[in-house]
Amino acid sequence: MDISRRDLLKTTATSGLIAGAIASEGLFKHLLAQEEPVEPSLVADSLLASTPASTKKGEMLYRLLGSTGQQVSAIGLGGFHIGKIREEQDSIKLIRAALDRGINFMDNSWDYHNGRSERWMGAALKGGYRQKAFLMTKIDGRTKGAAMMQIDESLKALQTDYIDLMQHHEILRFEDPDLIFAPGGAMEAVVAAQKAGKIRYIGFTGHKNPLVHLQMLQVAAQNNFRFDTVQMPLNVMDAHFRSFEKQVLPILVKNQIGVLGMKSMGDPYILRSNTVTPIECLHYGLNLPTSTTIAGIDSIQLLDQAFEAVRTFKPMTPAQVTALLDRTRTAAVNGKYELYKTTSQFDTTAQNPALMG
Repeated sequence: MDISRRDLLKTTATSGLIAGAIASEGLFKHLLAQEEPVEPSLVADSLLASTPASTKKGEMLYRLLGSTGQQVSAIGLGGFHIGKIREEQDSIKLIRAALDRGINFMDNSWDYHNGRSERWMGAALKGGYRQKAFLMTKIDGRTKGAAMMQIDESLKALQTDYIDLMQHHEILRFEDPDLIFAPGGAMEAVVAAQKAGKIRYIGFTGHKNPLVHLQMLQVAAQNNFRFDTVQMPLNVMDAHFRSFEKQVLPILVKNQIGVLGMKSMGDPYILRSNTVTPIECLHYGLNLPTSTTIAGIDSIQLLDQAFEAVRTFKPMTPAQVTALLDRTRTAAVNGKYELYKTTSQFDTTAQNPALMG
C-alpha cells in the first residue's frame, strides 16, 4: 500500500487508525479455524454482558461509537429507503422528522438510486439540520482515482464540507481488501481526504460472508490500520447461518470498534418467514453490542415503529434470547430469508462493476 507510515501516524489523533493490534493472531486463527458449529444462544449469552451502556434523551437511546467518543442514536436512518420515496419533499420531511425526534445517525451511499439518496439528504440537512446529524456515507471505488471522485461527489450531493464517517462499501469478495490497501488503492484517497478534513472517521461494510470481513480486518492489521467502524447484517437469522454475530462481532467488541448493525428484518425477507415481528427484530439488534442498528424507514409509520421499539426495549435475558432464536432456527437454514448472503440481488458492485473503478 502506498500510504506512508508518516501519513498514517498523522491521522492517529483524529481517527485512531494505528492500533497496537486490531486483534491477536490467536483470535483470528481461532475464528477462522472453527469447524464445529457454535450454538447461537451460547454466543448471544456470552455477548449479553457486552451490550453497550445507553443514555436516554427524549425518545431516543444513544450509545458510544466504538472508541471515537461520538454518541450516536441506537437506531440509524437507512439511506437507501429514503431514496425510494416518490417525492423529494416527502423524503426531506421524513429525514427532518427523524432528526427532530432524536435519530442522529444518517446512513447513505454514493450509489444509492444513482445519487438521489445523497441529494435528497443534502437538501434535508440544510437550515441547521446538518448540525443535528452524524452523517455517514459509503463509496464503491477500489482505486485511488475512483475513490477520490466519489468522495468529492458525495460531499457535493450532501451539501457539506465534511462527512463524519466514510465507509468502503460492499466488501463482498476476498480480493476487495487487497485492492483497497494496494498501492494506488482506495485507502490512499480516504486517508488523504481525512487529512484534508473532508472525513472524520473510516469504516467498511459488507453483507455477504463473515470470512470476508475477517479478511478485511486482517489486511488492515497487516497495514497497521485500525478501522473506526464495521457495518454488517445482525439479526435473528444471521445468528444461525454464516453468522457475522458469531465470527466478527467478538473481534469488534474486543477492539472497541464501532458496530453498525443492518438488515435487522432482512430487507424485509425475515418478516416473510412469519417467525418474528418487526419490534422483535429491532429489539434483537438493540440487544447486541451495537453502536447503532440501521433501519430501513420510508414512511412516518415506520419511523414511529422504530421509536416504539426504543420505547419498549429492555435488555433481554438469556432465556428470552434463546427462545427467540429457537423460533427462527428452522427458517434460517440455508439462508432462505437472507438473500443478501445467498444471491447477488443486493450486490450493487457485482451488478455494476464499473462503479469500483
